[in-house]
Amino acid sequence: MGRSPCCEKAHTNKGAWTKEEDDRLVAYIRAHGEGCWRSLPKAAGLLRCGKSCRLRWINYLRPDLKRGNFTEAEDELIIKLHSLLGNKWSVIAGRLPGRTDNEIKNYWNTHIRRKLVSRGIDPTTHMPINEPAPVEEATSTISSSGVANSKEESNMVKNGISTTNIEKNPVQERCPDLNLELRISPPYQQESLNTTLCFGCNLGIKNTEDCNRSDGELISGSGSNLVVISLG
Repeated sequence: MGRSPCCEKAHTNKGAWTKEEDDRLVAYIRAHGEGCWRSLPKAAGLLRCGKSCRLRWINYLRPDLKRGNFTEAEDELIIKLHSLLGNKWSVIAGRLPGRTDNEIKNYWNTHIRRKLVSRGIDPTTHMPINEPAPVEEATSTISSSGVANSKEESNMVKNGISTTNIEKNPVQERCPDLNLELRISPPYQQESLNTTLCFGCNLGIKNTEDCNRSDGELISGSGSNLVVISLG
């Protein structure tokens, strides 16, 4: 099923709008607002299509429309927005108050395109006409280098050369030779005592059965640093 027509076109006027029709459309919208464009012509007493009324109001009768030629600042803004947005004329018109999308589109096709071509700029890509895009050059360079590397590796594999043992960088830092053979041995203790002390002497207990220390000796220190001092 196709889209239903906005209104009956059998008894509607076509062609240029008259001054009376413009006044009726402006008076109705000022009193009631835009509303539904399908029912607006009949309510305003116009023998026009709803789409025709909408385009007439938006493109010619709106009070906020900017009349006159485009300024140089508007030209540069349109060029900048077109390089970012492309042919999205309604979005571009939203950045230019008082200008319609249809007006900007017509102005682009009749004036700005020729201006860019005269500057040596492609109106579609906004790049210099005689220079290739840098992205394409970078892509071609990467692809060609990748193909060359893959060909070299395939030739090396055919010749029986392993690619894993090839040094990527011929200049490498050499680490000093380190002797990692470690040995663990008990700490060296210098025997300062010729007398074997019993367990009781180590704890400070005197007159034990296994003690070979005389009563005139005093133990100083602890652990491996015990020193026997004679008191006689």
